[in-house]
Amino acid sequence: MCPGYTHTVTGLAQWQHCGQAKILVSVCRREIGIGLRPMQELDLYRVLEIERGAYQYPWSKGIFLDCLQAGYCCWVLENDQWVKGYGIMQVLADEAHVLNLCIDSQCQGAGFGRRVLRHLMEIAAGHYAQNMILEVRPSNKAAIALYYSEGFNQIGRRKKYYPNHKSREYLQGGSNREDALVLSCPVDGARGDFYPLGLA
Repeated sequence: MCPGYTHTVTGLAQWQHCGQAKILVSVCRREIGIGLRPMQELDLYRVLEIERGAYQYPWSKGIFLDCLQAGYCCWVLENDQWVKGYGIMQVLADEAHVLNLCIDSQCQGAGFGRRVLRHLMEIAAGHYAQNMILEVRPSNKAAIALYYSEGFNQIGRRKKYYPNHKSREYLQGGSNREDALVLSCPVDGARGDFYPLGLA
C-alpha cells in the first residue's frame, strides 16, 4: 500500500514510508513547478480526461477506484498544480507491475512520462521488488523507445491482448485485437528522479 504524503516543492528529497518500506519521494524545485503525489479520488475527473484523451479503449472510473481501494501505488504528476499524468503500479512479492502510465496527450514529449516511470521504479525499490514488468502495444513506438532507454527489454508477447487499435498493421489474425509486448527491467538499477526534463 502506498499512503499519501504532504506535497511540497522545496527542491529536496524526502524519505517517506510506503507500506513497510521506506521510499525516496523526489520533490521538484519551485521554479519548475513539477511534482508527484499520491492519487486521490478527487483527482479522478482530471485523470479520466487524460485517460480518455489518450486511449481508444480507456479505463473506467470503476477501475481507477478499485486500484485506489486495493492500495495499489497510484500517483499523479502535477505541473503548476494541474495534473498532467499518472502512474499505477501493483507490487506483489518481488515483482512490480506497471498497470497504467499515461501523460496528457497535449504534454507528451516534455519528459513527464520518464519522470513518472523513474518515480515508480524508486517506489518499487522501496518495496524490495527485484523486477518491474509492463505491457505495451507494438504500435506505441514512443512508449517503447522510452522504456528501452530506461533499461527495459522484451521478455515475451501476449497474443491478442489489446482491443482493436487504429494501427491495423499490428492487428492479429483478423480478430481486431493487438498483441502486447511484455517488457522487464531490474529494479536495482533504478535511476534518480532528478534530470533535465528536455532530455525525455
